[in-house]
Amino acid sequence: MSIIPFIITFLIFRVSPQDIFQVGIVPFAASAAAVMTRFFLQAYRFKYFIRSFVGRDISSTGKTLEARLAGEFVTSTTPSLIGGEVVRVAWMAKMGVPAGKATWITIMEIIADVFAVTILAFIAGALAMAAGATSVGVTIIAVAAATFGFWLAIVLLSAKRVLKIPAFAERLVRRFAKKKADDVLVKINTALVDLSTISRDNFSSPHLVKKFAVGLAITFVAVIAYASSFFILIATVDPSLGLFDSLNVTTASTTLGNLPVTIGGSGLAELGALAYIQQVGGVFDIEKLTSDSRVTAILAWRIASYHVPLVITWIAFLKLAVDRKKPEQKKA
Repeated sequence: MSIIPFIITFLIFRVSPQDIFQVGIVPFAASAAAVMTRFFLQAYRFKYFIRSFVGRDISSTGKTLEARLAGEFVTSTTPSLIGGEVVRVAWMAKMGVPAGKATWITIMEIIADVFAVTILAFIAGALAMAAGATSVGVTIIAVAAATFGFWLAIVLLSAKRVLKIPAFAERLVRRFAKKKADDVLVKINTALVDLSTISRDNFSSPHLVKKFAVGLAITFVAVIAYASSFFILIATVDPSLGLFDSLNVTTASTTLGNLPVTIGGSGLAELGALAYIQQVGGVFDIEKLTSDSRVTAILAWRIASYHVPLVITWIAFLKLAVDRKKPEQKKA
């Protein structure tokens, strides 16, 4: 499903696979390696948050990396880039972490990602508007602000009151879970109660700011690694774009890719990257959009940063699923 929007993009821009790989094997491999570096940094942050909020490591570094990559596969194959949180919470619960604490750790990861991208999105949006690209700049800032506002509200509400599953969500659970609905709802509401308790405890802790600051620092390094993946490939066709420009482009691409339109932001991310470059350059029109020489580098970057990691994270997801079945098989 994620390939369909990509094929459509190929048709719109009238480019062939041969055009895409003219960027060269070495730059392409280096770009993919930069993206995997980003994932490894996120896995390290995940391990750091677990150690910080649980008080110990719950598994080996390899297993933690595997769980983080498995969650990334689910994130990459859903609209709005969500879903990986469920995998990570389930894995931590399997490792003995209470559901509420596991949810808190996952929310800390989300807030770190959203906070870092929001700061960079405001910078990218402001630069776009300063260059005359008002529509692109306003869109980037509006989407980033809405996403940040939503998750910040979740954290603040969880610290001030006991959260409960909304009525509409309860109806959906009863519709699809049927006989297991009561059990599922009890588990979800218990996790939300635990989350509220843990949120209050952590907000009263003097160490929370330090823990979050370390996680945020790791996040910014991961974001730079992601920008480097774009910089490596765009330099093959347009050396005038530097690392800071690439940081703004990838921020715009990620922000627009979060819109719940396509699987993993396919299509939106590519168009967002090119639209940002062109509108900032003041040359945005549909004819130039489809004939821009930088299209080949942008599409090559999406293959290196999305489809290559998709295969790797899929393998991790399958391995995690097999590991989950082993205890049941032994018991049987």
